[in-house]
Amino acid sequence: MRTSIKLPRRLLAAASLAVLMLPLPAHAASKEIIELQTQVQQLLDMVQRLQSTLDTRFGVLQHLVEQTADNANQISATVSALDKKINAQTEASSAKMDTVSGQVQSLNDSVDELKSRIAKLDKSVQDMQTQLQNIQTTPPAASQPGTPGSTLPGQTFNGPAQSGPGPGAAQAPAATQAPPLAETFQAGVRDYNSAHYDVAAGEFQDVIHFYPMDDLAGTSQFYLGEIAYRQENYADAVKAYNAVLEGFPGSSKAPAAQLRKGLALLALNKKDAGIHELRLLIQRHPQTPEATQARSKLNGLGVRITPAPAPTH
Repeated sequence: MRTSIKLPRRLLAAASLAVLMLPLPAHAASKEIIELQTQVQQLLDMVQRLQSTLDTRFGVLQHLVEQTADNANQISATVSALDKKINAQTEASSAKMDTVSGQVQSLNDSVDELKSRIAKLDKSVQDMQTQLQNIQTTPPAASQPGTPGSTLPGQTFNGPAQSGPGPGAAQAPAATQAPPLAETFQAGVRDYNSAHYDVAAGEFQDVIHFYPMDDLAGTSQFYLGEIAYRQENYADAVKAYNAVLEGFPGSSKAPAAQLRKGLALLALNKKDAGIHELRLLIQRHPQTPEATQARSKLNGLGVRITPAPAPTH
């Protein structure tokens, strides 16, 4: 709604009428009245023009205010939409980062397993070379007549039939055959990535049971913690990560195990214990990607971080 500024026209008319009623000499009354009426009329015209100008400018100002309000509303809507879009992109980026992190972790595990197989293959080759050298340097033993495996010309050896164990022979219990290490571990990783957690847990437990001294046993123990963590069973996850840190302190998965242990403790609302684990990770492995993630988490919690010590040479 447009409003206008109204000047007191009646007041001006009354003032002009009062001026006309002033006593004037008779000979000058007519001329001065006419001049005064002319001036009053000019004043009224000026007031009308001023009124029109004020109305016009006030209308323009009101229109500008309305445009400004509309622009402000549009900017607010645009900012809200942009904020929602940024939040959606942030969530999508976080999900992609988790996926990429899992893939990189699987790749690192495959590289570690490949290194282990290469080391074992190299050891097997060295053992075979040693055996070949021993065979080449050892002279063949002379066959003794009358012993199994040695015959005289024109003779054939008919030894006793070996149909079974003789009387009193110990019957050895059949031992459970160990599954192949590399294939079992790789199957566990595949099932873990496919979210077949129960099957993967059994395969990782087989690696730990049959090959407790192998490097892949520590990695398998770490994966057991990851399975419990993904299933939000944080208490069992903490136990599995502890098994890695205590039973396999030299494992390449030790930094990751300590990071995940700290996060699991935070998920259990054990804030002090979780912060302690993250700080301990930064002190023990300051230059690792896991330490970087720990610093970021502590910053998000508003926890003051002690500067990381300089690497020693």
